[in-house]
Amino acid sequence: MRRPVLRLVLALAGALAAGPSLGLGTGPTRPQGEIERLEQAWHQCLREASGHQPPGQSRAGDQRNALDACREREDAVVAALMAARGGTQAERSLGARARSWAASVAAYVLDPVSSWLGILGR
Repeated sequence: MRRPVLRLVLALAGALAAGPSLGLGTGPTRPQGEIERLEQAWHQCLREASGHQPPGQSRAGDQRNALDACREREDAVVAALMAARGGTQAERSLGARARSWAASVAAYVLDPVSSWLGILGR
């Protein structure tokens, strides 16, 4: 009984993965140059912040402090990437929402149930 449901979900996910070729768009996108510019500014900020860390501090402490110093730029990069990948839920196409649903079903329902049934079968 478990295999037909798994096959159905995988077939649905495979069909929905072909969404862009079926004309199911993912919404507005940002220019790639803007995202690259934001990433470069963030990386430059991290390099500069890493160079100004106090001596004798652990490597993890250096990295954490550098990330804290560049939090605003990191947030800008993440926001740009999220906007490029589909924006808000209301802006996403039906195909994109269906793909997200199939992925969440596979991750939160099928994987734990199948591993639990595998343990019982042993």
